[in-house]
Amino acid sequence: MPLTAEETLKLILSRLDDMKAEETIAIDLRGKSAMFDYVVVTSGRANRHVGAIAENVSKALKEAGVAKIHVEGLTNCDWVLMDCGDVVVHVFRPEVREFYNLERLWTQGPQPAKTL
Repeated sequence: MPLTAEETLKLILSRLDDMKAEETIAIDLRGKSAMFDYVVVTSGRANRHVGAIAENVSKALKEAGVAKIHVEGLTNCDWVLMDCGDVVVHVFRPEVREFYNLERLWTQGPQPAKTL
């Protein structure tokens, strides 16, 4: 039986904690996004840490039966994107995370249209 979005999120957060990921936040997008339920943003201290975090999370999800995990960015490990179905995980080096500031993108409400 496949994991629910909440079970997937719990497993991801547990592995991030085990791997000493830093400044982890989970953003609940249920009812706001048709593509996924949660976005997780976290940081690793260096490229190797970012890669190790992503590989560890991916391994745990596969062991739990999450079949379709798409991972991008493992070549450079500045920013690794993991599409885990109902949960999307972004693992950054701190300076890359600060530059893109995805938390702001996902937590701001819709802006009203400007009229001329």
